[in-house]
Amino acid sequence: MLSSLPNLLTLSRILAIPMIIALLFLNSDNYRWAAFALYVIASITDFFDGYAARAMGKISKLGIFLDPIADKLLVASIIIMVVAIGQISGIHVIACVIIVLREITVSGLREFLAEIRVSVPVSGLAKWKTAIQMIALGFLILGDAPIEYFDAAYIGKILIWIAALLTMITGFDYLRAGIKHMTDDDE
Repeated sequence: MLSSLPNLLTLSRILAIPMIIALLFLNSDNYRWAAFALYVIASITDFFDGYAARAMGKISKLGIFLDPIADKLLVASIIIMVVAIGQISGIHVIACVIIVLREITVSGLREFLAEIRVSVPVSGLAKWKTAIQMIALGFLILGDAPIEYFDAAYIGKILIWIAALLTMITGFDYLRAGIKHMTDDDE
């Protein structure tokens, strides 16, 4: 049981997604806070599943497969929902589209590179991108829920644009590294 803790944490992140989405659909302040709390817990498991796997020496093929999928499902689902409920609209949707396009592109690239047994490590900037993106989505989940000293929706919109900028930079870096391996066969 303990040896599968990292995989259980990853699976819990995936299972939290429908609950977060349902709470956002209900679209009231109390449900937003509940969605935010569940999102924070799910986001924390992203750190702890990898940490637990390394600490226990239990890095599994299932975990290597599920972890990035869980991350992308969580991010894409929250982005779709904040757009669907109108928390993000207008020009700010572009930042969200940039993030989703990069996630799909990098996933495809990683799948292709895995087939030819090439690994592209996660860069430090990509880790910062992920952190800022997760924080931005947390603020956007809260949206217009009353918070005494700051405007969560405004902060979320600023951070989603910063995440989108970092997304473009890191996406380009991954693509540049991957294209070298794609064009080697063509020459």
